[in-house]
Amino acid sequence: MRPPLQDLSQEEAERFRRIYCGLCHTLGQRCGPAARFILNYDFTYLAILLSAGREGEPHRARCIVSPIHGRTYLEADPAMETAADESVILAYWQLRDGVADHDWFHGLKYRSLSAALEPAYRRAAAARPGFDESTRHQLRLLAELEAERCGSVDRAADAFAVLLSGAAREVDEPVRRRVLEQLLYHLGRWVYLVDAADDLKKDAASGNYNPVALRFGLTDGVWTPEARREFTATLDHSIHMMTTAFELWDFGVWTPVLEATLYNGLFQVGRAVLDGTFQAARRGEDRKKSKNVEGTT
Repeated sequence: MRPPLQDLSQEEAERFRRIYCGLCHTLGQRCGPAARFILNYDFTYLAILLSAGREGEPHRARCIVSPIHGRTYLEADPAMETAADESVILAYWQLRDGVADHDWFHGLKYRSLSAALEPAYRRAAAARPGFDESTRHQLRLLAELEAERCGSVDRAADAFAVLLSGAAREVDEPVRRRVLEQLLYHLGRWVYLVDAADDLKKDAASGNYNPVALRFGLTDGVWTPEARREFTATLDHSIHMMTTAFELWDFGVWTPVLEATLYNGLFQVGRAVLDGTFQAARRGEDRKKSKNVEGTT
């Protein structure tokens, strides 16, 4: 997920930056300095969705990105702490999945990063054992589908969608929990499919499992017009289901950011991935991260 900053007012963009930096501080406080390096947009959205529509108390401090003037960030609260713990768990198992998917040499970076993150993961897993177990269970299902070279995008995407929907289980209010479970489920499905589409050419070159390539019979990671139309329709369906869930709840101060993302930002990302321009745009954003939202605070 990418925040469509060009569609947000300055006030809303600054609010997004504050929670981004707040999550970074919370990661460091709860799980240690290494955890701060997993910070990304996706985990920031998780913090937003768990926040119950409220913005916490702002503070200002110097950081690596802004050592002179400092940056404003939101102080930790229970929602931010939950998001931090779940983010560490998700990042750790993503790295371990990278270890499993590569030989010893090519998996070295995943092995090194997961080892650095392991102390943070142990703290987070101790705080959220239910989410840790559900995450491991769904990743085992994904591994089984990968081993059998399953050509069903629905089965593979469902496994990851269920994994992400589990992030809402600690929400106390039954109705809000149900709304978040549905929103996160379809977001997880969309993320999995977009990620697979983004990896088409890389997976074609390496021979790695890619359910989108298998489902549509793609050669060398190149879309046919018919396959692209059908895949776009399933992506759009996931976004439609997300917006349906979104409209069932009041997301308070985060409503403008979520509206801009769900009704515009996700479509922009999907088009960029299918056009093959997403990674180039992402690298351009990374070069400017000290001026934008991203960066360790």
